[in-house]
This record gives sequence, C-alpha cells and structure tokens, in this order.
Amino acid sequence: MKGGITSRAEPLGDDRFAVEADGRRVTISRPDRVLFPETGFTKGDLIDYYAAAGPWLLPHLEGRPLTLRRFPDGVDRPGFWEKRCPSHRPDWVAIAPLWSEVNEETIEYCVVEDVATLVWLGNLADVELHTLLARADRPEVPTALVFDLDPGAPAGLVECAGIALCLRGVLASVGLECRPKASGGDGMQVYAPLNGEAGFERTKPFAHAVARAFEAELPDQVVSRMTKRLRRGKVLIDWSQNDHHKTTVCVYSVRARSEPRVSVPLEWEEVEAIAADREGRPRGFGPEEALARLEERGDLFRPLLELRQDLPELDGVGGLA
Repeated sequence: MKGGITSRAEPLGDDRFAVEADGRRVTISRPDRVLFPETGFTKGDLIDYYAAAGPWLLPHLEGRPLTLRRFPDGVDRPGFWEKRCPSHRPDWVAIAPLWSEVNEETIEYCVVEDVATLVWLGNLADVELHTLLARADRPEVPTALVFDLDPGAPAGLVECAGIALCLRGVLASVGLECRPKASGGDGMQVYAPLNGEAGFERTKPFAHAVARAFEAELPDQVVSRMTKRLRRGKVLIDWSQNDHHKTTVCVYSVRARSEPRVSVPLEWEEVEAIAADREGRPRGFGPEEALARLEERGDLFRPLLELRQDLPELDGVGGLA
C-alpha cells in the first residue's frame, strides 16, 4: 500500500513548494489557487485528497492509460481534455504508448503507479481521472462491463437508482454479479467485473443488447439512444462506453461540478433507499465524506479488481420480466 505526502511543503519561492511522496520530490505551484469558487476548494485541497485517497485509488489506476481533464483556471472556466501525457512530465511518470485508430497515430498516455504521480497530476489541476476499461498490456480486453445511467431532466438520481436495480436483476439472471457507483453528478453507473478473455467485440454488443431490451420493455423510462430529444424524463443507458477508445471516470475521482463531488461506490442497500426516495435526492459525496467512507467501509469496488466472470453469449439476453 502506497503512502501519501510524507514531508512538509518546502518553500521554493514564487508561490512554489516541494513535497515528498513515495520518496520522490514533487514541485507544487500556487496551491492556494481556487478551483471550485462556490466552495473555495483549492488546488492544494485537490492534491491533499488524491494523496490521501491513494491507497484505495491506486489499484484502480495502475496499469491503465489515463485521460486527464484539467481545469487550471477553475471549474467555472473552460477546461480541456488531454490524452497525451504532457511532455514536461517528470521522468518517473509512467507512460503507455497505444495506437489510436481515431487519431491514426500512437498516443503516449500517462499511467498512475504511485502517489507521487497523483500529486503531480493534482498540481496540473487534473480534477478528473478518466481511465480506459482495459489495461495497457491488454488494450483490447476490458476488465469490466459498464452501464452509464444518465438521466434526462426531470428524471434524476432516484430514477437512475430504479434502473440500476433492474440491471442488477437482469445481469444476475445471466450469471453476472455487478456493483453500483455514484457518478459524482446526477447519474449512476453499474459495473460487472469480468477480468477474463472477452474482448470489446463481445462486451459492446452485449451491453447494447441489454440497453435495447430495457428500452423495448420500459419505453417510458429508458432510452438507449443518445438523441437529446428522446431523453427528456428518461434514463439513458449508455452502452457505448464499452469500447476500446472510450474512457470512464475512475472510482474515487473528483468531478468538475459547481462543488467538488466524488464518484464513489455504493452499497446496493443505499441504491434501494435512493430508489424508494427515502433519502430524498442525495447531493453526493464530497472529498472528506469520500475519505470517511473509505476509512469506515474500505474499497467497495475491490471486486472489480479480483472477481472473474464469464460474459454470457448474446442469446442469453432476454426480456426483463
């Protein structure tokens, strides 16, 4: 288990400081820069969170190509996506060169192997951490099947929770155990660990078939197509994330909303309570709440790293009844 920041900030002048993490010296600049103006959450706060969450976060990042979502001027200003690991990276930051069919070239992605890299990314104002579903050493073989539940107003988290519970039942009927995760926004995600041999050429059609089955049987509640005019008051089951070039927000990542919220795993009992609206419409979990949950409950997403399941054949996907 990796440690966090292990030294006090050493002033370097010009609002720059040096800290030590995992035995590496990392330079931090302007830690007091506010990234979330509504709450005053700073770049230093972001770095502190990622360093503290490291022991639970790193296993979900190690070996995975990472896409950065950076907000150097704060989340109220335009940010940008960055697939290529910055050329000014320290020489100890790991990279994974992967061929991109979209760009028709090899892209060198960052790979997070230690807390020092998390601290360095925090200093870049990389608010969100988005990983591929596959590891760099097996880029065509996803380790999980994912369904991203995205509500169209006035639908919200309550409606997503109801669909997540239905998904749990359908996946269980074909022998797949799954885990829920709050997106950090209005939606929810359901992951089924695989850790086997099924490639994207199987997982993507499977996820699409499940989404279409839901749309066919629950047409007033679910849509499987991205078309915005179809989504009002319904939950989009986004199956398209199951693709070798698509990324999903990593568990325990902060999200770039008006307030800092974290994408945290949920217990199914919590999803049931949300679906029943017994907790109203939850506002999500802030960084301190996320860390407290980790200390109390441990990594609820650990099965995503360990559980091996075989993906059923497509003809096993039937109705929802």
